[in-house]
Amino acid sequence: MEETSSTSQKSTQELAMEGQKHLEDTIESAFQILSSMNDELCNPNLWSTSSPPPNVNTTNGHHGPSNGVSNGDATSSDAAHHFEMGGGALDEARLRYKASVAALRSVLIAIPNSKKAKAYDIDPMLTDEMDAEKLEDRASALRKELEDKNKHLKILIDQLRDLITDISSWQSPIVV
Repeated sequence: MEETSSTSQKSTQELAMEGQKHLEDTIESAFQILSSMNDELCNPNLWSTSSPPPNVNTTNGHHGPSNGVSNGDATSSDAAHHFEMGGGALDEARLRYKASVAALRSVLIAIPNSKKAKAYDIDPMLTDEMDAEKLEDRASALRKELEDKNKHLKILIDQLRDLITDISSWQSPIVV
């Protein structure tokens, strides 16, 4: 449980790195399981010697030993010998695999929780900086818009001045 509480306080990047480590451990453990199984299957000393390969008994037509004798005691001693020779490595690899999968699952569960916590726990200084940048961008856009409108207004005032000048020259009395 202690690992779960510590993972909830980590950043997503830290959790991703930890998850990658657990994934590598899981793959290594799975490879170890396959390797141990291969070693056991390829080692004739670990094979059970009590039951020979199935033979067809010509007398009754069934598969199995032709003498009909069962070696139950030999089978149990071979199983104990099998565990001593290679079964321990396989069991150890299985335990490592289960532990690494459990750790990987806890990290995968913690990632969405860290994103939720990050959404609620935003640094106020960072928020102020983001707001300040947005406000500066908006102020710059408004200044440019004001400059464009002032140019347009100046043109309109000049046109109005010219119009007033023209109208006043038409209405002036002609002096002869």
